[in-house]
Amino acid sequence: MEHGHDMPGMGGMAPPSPMNMGGTMQRHEMMMMHMTFFWGKSAEILFSGWPGSSDKRPHMYFVALLFVFVLSILVEWLSHCQLMKPGSNHVAAGLVQTLLHALRVGLAYMVMLAIMSFNGGVFLAAVAGHTLGFLFFGSRVFKRTQNPAKTSDLPPSSC
Repeated sequence: MEHGHDMPGMGGMAPPSPMNMGGTMQRHEMMMMHMTFFWGKSAEILFSGWPGSSDKRPHMYFVALLFVFVLSILVEWLSHCQLMKPGSNHVAAGLVQTLLHALRVGLAYMVMLAIMSFNGGVFLAAVAGHTLGFLFFGSRVFKRTQNPAKTSDLPPSSC
């Protein structure tokens, strides 16, 4: 077996060439996917090509960090908010709870997928957002009452 040409488990066959639906060759610029944490402004976060090259648009990396930071704060707010009034219609309250839960889970998964870029700045932005969000919405620091009976419309998130 020649090194670099045959892949183990492929029966001595070379990997397939990239082809489009019409059978013609395509040229793709491949970006390395990190599987360990790294530091740098060149990362793809959540969407293909976003935030883009740090050479062309260096400010977009910081916009991406701010986006992840705000998403993390929103997850904490949704985890600790009290939007429904006591005595609300049970069906309407249940539907609102379900929608809030779906929104919280969707945003939490977006934060998780952003962290899976393995960029150290994204990780720190997510942790900082969750920390600040918990400080404002979940801790006792800004609570008006000392012992509230109900702290949230939603059950605690299970990680």
